[in-house]
Amino acid sequence: MSMNFGIVIPPRSGAEWARTARDAEQRGYGTLLLPDTLYTPSPFPALAAAAAVTTTLALRPNVIAAPLRTPMVTARETSALQLLSDGRFELGLGTGRPDAEREAEKLGVSWGSATERRQRLIETIEAVRTSVQPVPPIVIAAAGPRMLAVAADHADRIHLAVDPAATEQELAAIITTVRDRTSRPIPFSLQLVGIGDQLPFYVSRHLGITIEQLREAGAAALLPADPTDAAEMLEYYREKYGIDELLVPGELGAAFAPVLSRFR
Repeated sequence: MSMNFGIVIPPRSGAEWARTARDAEQRGYGTLLLPDTLYTPSPFPALAAAAAVTTTLALRPNVIAAPLRTPMVTARETSALQLLSDGRFELGLGTGRPDAEREAEKLGVSWGSATERRQRLIETIEAVRTSVQPVPPIVIAAAGPRMLAVAADHADRIHLAVDPAATEQELAAIITTVRDRTSRPIPFSLQLVGIGDQLPFYVSRHLGITIEQLREAGAAALLPADPTDAAEMLEYYREKYGIDELLVPGELGAAFAPVLSRFR
């Protein structure tokens, strides 16, 4: 099992997006990811455009909010991406961010209870696996016990949707919950929260979290600035917990480049 790296970045223009996708592939990233919000371009057409200018890069929404689309709408879009990418699409799914209920209202769709949203996610997975060929890997974002149970039963990969300050002990507890639920060897993804003294805008400005707070908390997804130390930490997570994929916010791409080179 080797480490995979994904880069999470929204497009700003068509030409810039094409350059971003090609650059990610050339630099050694394995996956290009795009959020699913009303404040970023729709991930399906954007990832289709990225597929047209790359040959090996996997393409994944990070993550589709299942309540915002019917299961068959998601299956249809997934089928199109599988066709256009020659099978490089990966379906990232979740039940929606806490603020996504307002987006559901704008779209005129029912948000539903937590139970209903989990059921919609399961129905979406069933629709995709029944109607899409080749069936894409299903990546479920989960952290709480009920979603972890769903992910353990249905996911090919679990995105650890944890708080930025989550500790190694908290990650270990989540992974133990999954392993106690299933004997399937499900791999895990973790999103980078910072490296050295650098934090992405969402963490520092939107959430108002400082590097000092993350260090004091012992945040597991905060990597040291030294590339060798950072690479060793990632290898430790991979070997001990099965966390074999790190998702890098685009803003941290330059700072992360020396770490990425250790694995290429």
